[in-house]
Amino acid sequence: MIRRARIPDAKKIHSLLTLYSRDGLMLPRPLSEIYEHIRDFYVFEDDGEILGTVCLLICWEDLAEVRSLAVDEAAGGRGIGRKLVEICLSEARELGLRRIFALTYKVDFFKKVGFHEIEKSELPHKIWSDCIRCAKFPECDETAVSIELY
Repeated sequence: MIRRARIPDAKKIHSLLTLYSRDGLMLPRPLSEIYEHIRDFYVFEDDGEILGTVCLLICWEDLAEVRSLAVDEAAGGRGIGRKLVEICLSEARELGLRRIFALTYKVDFFKKVGFHEIEKSELPHKIWSDCIRCAKFPECDETAVSIELY
């Protein structure tokens, strides 16, 4: 079941994200940031256990980012990641957002969901709000992907 994240989920979300950030597959997110943005997160829960998470962060009037997508390694291959991205796209449509993007090392996964590669320079709001504070800036090795909803 996919549902909105709640405050008690924050530590499990943080734990999932930390596993991937230790391997360099995503940027680390401090627990305080997860609490601040808990309303932007979804979780995939199965039998009371959180197996995956994702965040839809609105960047501008027509732009949002799918970020912090993580699925418990033991639950991989069950389509949980795809379902989490799809719930973000559904919410984005409801909100009237036109374009959704992600920065990722898993380009093929996002392509299967309908995204396509773009240049990071097409995301000035992201670059000047988040990327400029990142330790990898300006030598980011993630790939930007995007999907148009309309």
